[in-house]
Amino acid sequence: MPEPKSAFDATYPCDFYEPAELFEPDQMYTIPEIARLLQELEPDAEVDPDTEAVLIDWAIPWVMTHAEDLVIAEPLEEDGPGYYGVAPHAVEGKAGGREAGEGEEESEDADPQDGA
Repeated sequence: MPEPKSAFDATYPCDFYEPAELFEPDQMYTIPEIARLLQELEPDAEVDPDTEAVLIDWAIPWVMTHAEDLVIAEPLEEDGPGYYGVAPHAVEGKAGGREAGEGEEESEDADPQDGA
């Protein structure tokens, strides 16, 4: 049931990390590890199952929202989890924001015959 904003003592900006800020460029992470990182915890931090479920509920939409700046790998074991990492273009564009990554994508589509 929705609650009026006046019911809360305070509200805060909904500000999340970009993948290049959250991940080490040479590492791949599972959803539970991403959930911990989003809460400024170590990827292997112990959390109780109920807390982990809530953290994962927040992490899944974050992964979907940032999909263009992520890479994914097959599970290491048949029944293991998938792994996510920051895409190279997102790391390279970290200093320049999204525009650097977008320009890189356009250059891949350029016609080599045009000399571009």
